[in-house]
Amino acid sequence: MRASLIQIAVDEGESVAVRRRRAASLVRAESAADLVVLPELWTTGAFAFDEFDGAAEPLRGPTYEAMGAAAADAGVWLHAGSVPERDIDGTLYNTSLVFTPSGDLAASYRKIHRFGFDQGEAVLMGAGRDLVAVRLPETVVGVATCYDLRFPELFRGLVDAGAETLVVPAGWPERRRAHWTLLARARAVENQAFVLACGTAGTHAGVPQAGHSIVVDPWGEVLAEAGADEEVLRAEFDPAKVARTREQFPALKDRVL
Repeated sequence: MRASLIQIAVDEGESVAVRRRRAASLVRAESAADLVVLPELWTTGAFAFDEFDGAAEPLRGPTYEAMGAAAADAGVWLHAGSVPERDIDGTLYNTSLVFTPSGDLAASYRKIHRFGFDQGEAVLMGAGRDLVAVRLPETVVGVATCYDLRFPELFRGLVDAGAETLVVPAGWPERRRAHWTLLARARAVENQAFVLACGTAGTHAGVPQAGHSIVVDPWGEVLAEAGADEEVLRAEFDPAKVARTREQFPALKDRVL
């Protein structure tokens, strides 16, 4: 299976509309991939809290339209990262969108763990409640977002839902980059699953981003890792390795809690 993680840079001098068109072009260029992934809140920047309200869009808004068309043009499964979604009741959510190669919406996921403690996303956005797993022809993808990576029980739930590949878009800050790599590998090892973690480059509201998108196999081995700047990280992996790993080292069968 071929995956492309688009580590797009968020530049405050670039409008959301221009970045949306640029992201769509980057997706279309990855037609050789089976799965393409964009980062968290790439339209606004994950730390641009003051922009969330003004940039919020309905689920089937302009980003939905642009990304669905790009997925269809490229003929790829597309995890289009996340956008600030405004629900019909006015509540904002950090919502991920997953599209089929026909451009149809396969799933949406509202981020469950909101970052910021008593500020930022934690107070500006509502919390999702539902775990989301999407069946692709080659693998079952479990969907999580950024801060979710720190909560292993969420990933256990995704494994119980059949997940074999865990996809994590993020806007992770550079100052905690060591945690990003460590947690991505830990989630892979403990769940005996592939982890595809796609971060952003650039600076969000004065917060430098970690970049370093990463693809990890079920043994915790790093198959590919990006640098700090904007790039497309490409990796090939064998989804059947998950079943082989779980059979060779059946740790998940020994779960008690």
